[in-house]
Amino acid sequence: MPELPDIVAYIDALERRIVGQRLERARVSSVSLLRTADPPLASLEGLTVRGIRRLGKRIAIGLDRDAWLVLHLMIAGRLHWRPAGARLAGRRDLAAFDFPDGSLVLTEAGSKRRATLHVVAGEAALSALNPGGIDVFTSDAETFRQALTAENHTLKRALTDPRLLSGIGNAYSDEILHAARLSPIALTRKLTSEEWERLLSATRATLSLWTDKLRAQSHDTFPEGVTAFRDDMAVHGRFGKPCPRCGTTVQRIRYADNETNYCPDCQTNGTLLADRAMSRLLKGDWPRTLEELEALTGRIR
Repeated sequence: MPELPDIVAYIDALERRIVGQRLERARVSSVSLLRTADPPLASLEGLTVRGIRRLGKRIAIGLDRDAWLVLHLMIAGRLHWRPAGARLAGRRDLAAFDFPDGSLVLTEAGSKRRATLHVVAGEAALSALNPGGIDVFTSDAETFRQALTAENHTLKRALTDPRLLSGIGNAYSDEILHAARLSPIALTRKLTSEEWERLLSATRATLSLWTDKLRAQSHDTFPEGVTAFRDDMAVHGRFGKPCPRCGTTVQRIRYADNETNYCPDCQTNGTLLADRAMSRLLKGDWPRTLEELEALTGRIR
């Protein structure tokens, strides 16, 4: 699932291409994609794009008359910049937004259709789609701690809860916890002051590092290589490979649709977490699917 660094890279690329441009046509080929009926999607045709925002893991494209196109890519949704009027061909192509200089095309791999498009009018309607998680770059240390200790959850669950923190998912939570040298199953209400400092620092540093990397990679092009698995990540997607810090073999915890990668030496004092007791803990603390995690608040439709 594209997370904060990926979404920022998309927004940077879109700002260079569509802000100030007129939406000539909006085409949707998947009936499951569009989740709203008022205002009609067709009513946005002819309006000019005035700005783009990030709402958690959503991309909100603002047009004239305070109208908004809000895209949630979920797990397998991706954006592409294609020649103007690009044809929607095949099951993967879900929608196209045509501008004078090109078409923004939304695709989704796999058989499940999870990506969503909302069309809303006004700030209130836009805010209703915001899960409410805090921005780690604009919040102070105490606000960060209070957000994650509102309930007593594992760090993995807390970091990926969209109601608590904005834009963090499975991939970057693994990287954050490795950078902070903290166990994914440590409980939020049992962290020491020093561990809180490490966690906030690691969260900001990890997101900044990857945002800068992805921005640099797509400086002159559109970001076509968005993925949750990158060769230069420390632990995420690197099960069975050596930890770049200490050389210990990276391990994983698997539960339902979720997977966590970690270094036993750096994060859990040498303890392997993938056992029956671990599964029972995860069952009680983690949603079974990413959809459940994204829908923790009734405001996310």
